[in-house]
Amino acid sequence: MGQAPLELGYEVRRANLYTDGASLGNPGSAGIGVVLTDAEGNLLAELSEPIGTATNNEAEYRALVRGLELAHQHQITHLNWYSDSELLVKQWLGRYKVHQPHLLRLLKQVRERGKKFAEFRAHHIPREQNRRADRLAKQGAKQNALTQASGSS
Repeated sequence: MGQAPLELGYEVRRANLYTDGASLGNPGSAGIGVVLTDAEGNLLAELSEPIGTATNNEAEYRALVRGLELAHQHQITHLNWYSDSELLVKQWLGRYKVHQPHLLRLLKQVRERGKKFAEFRAHHIPREQNRRADRLAKQGAKQNALTQASGSS
């Protein structure tokens, strides 16, 4: 999915994107984790960000949106995306329907950003293979909870 036209002088840049979202409560204090590696697995970028209050599914989508932005900033042309969220991957592939309006808006953002890549493939992986993104997402959620707690005192 996401077949962009190729241009003359086009350089193929392959990468792997691992994303995860975390919510301390559902909804609750949430964060995202993103890991971008080159095709050989060398780290290109990673991030952990607090995203305010969100459900776990919303955090998963927001991590993917942010990850696609990061891959585009690194001029990636061919992207393999990995997530331990079976729901998110199957919604992206069209195997599951999205019913909530706020998730439909996020799916639309994902589809628009996905069009920027010559190739964009989704893969569901076991949680154990997504530990780094999971740790970063939980770190973002905890940072968010601390910020919210200090702001309410």
